[in-house]
Amino acid sequence: MAGQIYLYTGPEFGERNEAVDAVKAGLKKKFGDIDEHLFYLQETPFGQIMTILQSGTLFSNGVCVVCKGAELLKKKDDLAMISDWLDGNPDDSSVLILVSDEVSVDSKLDKLVPAQNKKKFWEMFDNQKVPWLTKFFQKNGYRINQDAAELILDMIENNTQALKNECSRFFIVFPKDHTVTVDDVEKVLTHNREESAFTLFNQISQSGEPVQKRFENGISILQKIRLSKENSSVMLIAGLASCFRKLVLWHKVCDNGMPDSFTLKVNGFSSVPMQNQYKSAAKIWNDKQATAILAILASADMEIRSGGALMEDILLEKMLYEIVIKRGVTAAVAEY
Repeated sequence: MAGQIYLYTGPEFGERNEAVDAVKAGLKKKFGDIDEHLFYLQETPFGQIMTILQSGTLFSNGVCVVCKGAELLKKKDDLAMISDWLDGNPDDSSVLILVSDEVSVDSKLDKLVPAQNKKKFWEMFDNQKVPWLTKFFQKNGYRINQDAAELILDMIENNTQALKNECSRFFIVFPKDHTVTVDDVEKVLTHNREESAFTLFNQISQSGEPVQKRFENGISILQKIRLSKENSSVMLIAGLASCFRKLVLWHKVCDNGMPDSFTLKVNGFSSVPMQNQYKSAAKIWNDKQATAILAILASADMEIRSGGALMEDILLEKMLYEIVIKRGVTAAVAEY
């Protein structure tokens, strides 16, 4: 049983993905060819995922299923399927890896995973970031000024995967032994930044800007996302839902004033830029409004899944209007 299920949680995507790859590598070393599957719980019914594990494979020696969005696994029937599979499957050639951006999952799910097969991946502390970035550039044959490193850290999500992906652009633009400066960062990253649910949330949570400006900028980013290769509305909504769940948590953590750094870290708010972001967001949406927005996101997701693809862009813009302008109040839609 210990070798069949893994649980990797937390916001440090880079190290978390490396752990997933290590499990796959171990499975391949032991069994040779394996079938690999990746599912998002926001998109695929869990019963369908479990069918693959229960059926096994006819054409390879093993199967590995990675399931993202594990924080959504709460239903009694879903948890029972996992428990029954673990109890009835002595063959360790089938592996289920549960992954979540959140720090924790449902306690009943957590108990199904052996202690040695689960790990939380925390973001780097502030005093670790510049040294990590400097070492990453050196490893690839480059140098970087401290001011440039700090600017990169202000612009990119605090996880090693995002940092590696974005900083790899410098290795294409500049020759080996180049020293990256602030000007280089502004040229390479500022003008070529890829938009995502997280950059959208960051923009609409700028409490210092007028609401109409935040909405207009949000619409602009939404349109860029829709024109990009990563244009899945389901994943966009899932990303925003993750941000607003975190905002609900921020309100709970800060209910009696600003907590100490350890409490913030344990709850996934270790970096100063992230703390500033959620401080700003909390000025715009209180806990009840943030909870109402989660319901709006869930409703938009259901509408799009149930045949709203033709009106997808309109539904997404309506959703953004309800989040930014209405602050969690559902807007009426005319019917024709």
